[in-house]
Amino acid sequence: MKTFKALFSIFLLAISTISCSGDDGANGADGTNGVDGAAGAAGTANVIYSAWITAPAAVAETIDGTSGVSTTINAPQLSTDILSKGTILVYVSFGSGTYTVPYTSTAGGFANTITAISTAQKIKLFRFRHDGAGTVGLPTSLSWRYILIPGGVAAATSKTAKLDYSKMSYEEVCARFNIQP
Repeated sequence: MKTFKALFSIFLLAISTISCSGDDGANGADGTNGVDGAAGAAGTANVIYSAWITAPAAVAETIDGTSGVSTTINAPQLSTDILSKGTILVYVSFGSGTYTVPYTSTAGGFANTITAISTAQKIKLFRFRHDGAGTVGLPTSLSWRYILIPGGVAAATSKTAKLDYSKMSYEEVCARFNIQP
């Protein structure tokens, strides 16, 4: 009888060890299944993203002594908490591509940059020429999308390495958070 109890105890120990393996663990640090974050689909928990939207006509403005044009899009979920602890990603889409803002180009024949300035519930889109002489328009035909990642969303692929979402392509960010491009 003692032998049977010992074998039964070993059997129970083996079953509990197998059923609690690291591969079956809860969400890992990077939002995927497994302790290492080695497998599983990314989710959108707590991540907020807009539809593709157009912005109102831009107007001339000077910001920090730099002349340019600006327009503002509404971002109702952009809270002061996200501003201070989270990540705000802005994308512009035109032609055949989607580009991360800030976006630098030679539109209009001059080097210029479109940048985003975020405040509570608003994102200002500002375009300026690098030479400071005049402006390049900010067409209403451009499409914009923002992605807000609250500070509580894990940003690490391991316990020490953090992701820099601003260095990821639009497609990589969408895949990571299961967002339809």
